[in-house]
Amino acid sequence: MSFVNVFKRGEIAIVTISRGKVNAFNGEVVDELRAAFEQLEKDSATKAVILSGSGKFFSYGFDVPEFCDYSREQFEKFLVNFTEFCAYLFPYPKPIIAAINGHATAGGCILAMLCDYRLMVTGKAKIGLNEVTFGASIFASTVAILKHLVGGRNAEKVLLTGAMLTGQKARTMGLIDMVVDEEASLARAAQELAVDFATRSGPAFASLKRLLRGPIVEEMTKRDTASIVEFLDIWYSPATRAQLNMFEIRG
Repeated sequence: MSFVNVFKRGEIAIVTISRGKVNAFNGEVVDELRAAFEQLEKDSATKAVILSGSGKFFSYGFDVPEFCDYSREQFEKFLVNFTEFCAYLFPYPKPIIAAINGHATAGGCILAMLCDYRLMVTGKAKIGLNEVTFGASIFASTVAILKHLVGGRNAEKVLLTGAMLTGQKARTMGLIDMVVDEEASLARAAQELAVDFATRSGPAFASLKRLLRGPIVEEMTKRDTASIVEFLDIWYSPATRAQLNMFEIRG
């Protein structure tokens, strides 16, 4: 794999996104993430997974400059693939711990939200769904998952303000479960939590997670098709395109 690395430590797998300085998503990244998680799902020796990013970013989210060159049909294909990956990962049968090592922006925040437990470093790192600040919308599936995590009113605050939140602020809303002081502490805390999750009965964990999240997945997949069309209408509007064309990702 070019952008996703998998390292095994006993019963724990560590999946790391490594694409430039900001770990932005394109089609290859999403495909590699799905392939990695599908392989780990089949691996009976893997009991829990830690998901993180390399460097100072968990993930910037979508690679906006790359997608600005896509036709509507090409970008729609990516969005369908991305939302289908989200629908796959949200009820994933094994525990997933997000070790948020830095900024988790837009799509990066969505990826973290799919996990079972989120740890985040303190300091300058921020997390949020800031699409409204550059004239973009979001998907029905993202709204459903966000409301599941933080409740309806907090979901409105996150989405309608587009605010980027510190770990401490995100924790008060329920978007983050734990904040830690530095990256070394983050790795230790994530490992300890993964080991603890790994002691749970795998079949029981998978069953309970499916019961908790299955109805959410069923509902959000019904509405994603329409929300993707609306997302595309806004994305390709002149006002939003003008803002998107100013984006630049270095690294």
